Amino acid sequence: MSIEESALKIIRENKEGVFQNELWKELEIDSRKCSRIVSKLLKEDLIIREQAVSNGARTYLLKVKEEEKPCFDLLLSGEMFSPCAGCRDACQPEICEKLTIWVFNLRDNKETGEMH
Repeated sequence: MSIEESALKIIRENKEGVFQNELWKELEIDSRKCSRIVSKLLKEDLIIREQAVSNGARTYLLKVKEEEKPCFDLLLSGEMFSPCAGCRDACQPEICEKLTIWVFNLRDNKETGEMH
């Protein structure tokens, strides 16, 4: 495992992030080498870096960059896609049978814990 992979693994394991001044100590490298590794991970768009203070010293909080999740999950109820997405019917939501079935499917999936 390369030093960059090790650094990324440590950052990934700490959900709240890891301070850069702690990372170089954990990797048993000097701060200069750690800065180069962090720069490389930033350039590869794998992490984000925020200014922070740790034990009174200025440092950076490093976090793994969150992958964007497709918003299609918001349109799914189980395996059923929202009937309103792309719907061309001129109906009223209050009396739409397709929407009613979809909403009941949402409720049923929530009760059984089968949400996506």
